[in-house]
Amino acid sequence: MTLGHAINLPEVVAEVRQVFDRYEAALTANDVPVMEELFLNAPETTRYGVGENLYGWQAISEFRRSRTTGAFRRRLMNTVITTYGRDFATANTEYLREGHDRPGRETKTLIRTADGWRIVSAHVSLLGETV
Repeated sequence: MTLGHAINLPEVVAEVRQVFDRYEAALTANDVPVMEELFLNAPETTRYGVGENLYGWQAISEFRRSRTTGAFRRRLMNTVITTYGRDFATANTEYLREGHDRPGRETKTLIRTADGWRIVSAHVSLLGETV
């Protein structure tokens, strides 16, 4: 199968990795303004979480602003960033949150915009039963 664009151009992977790392730092620090910035501000943006389905940037923002989680730590594993051409990417990772016994997984779909890379869709889920 031939795709009409290059996969994993090193400079594009590095750009997306920088956004991925910035979002991870914001998430674990509960830095809501940065998390809001990195999601595309559009009604088509989605985020499926462990216990919620959010449709549109406004719903995602309201969810983040209402959370009382605060800062936390987690360890990422098996992170895979794949870019398709220069303007589309996916980022997948597994994680283990400190103090929790169930591993999770997370997927982000990103596009390049005039304002930089933005998350247009995200999915978070937990694996397995409580130990």
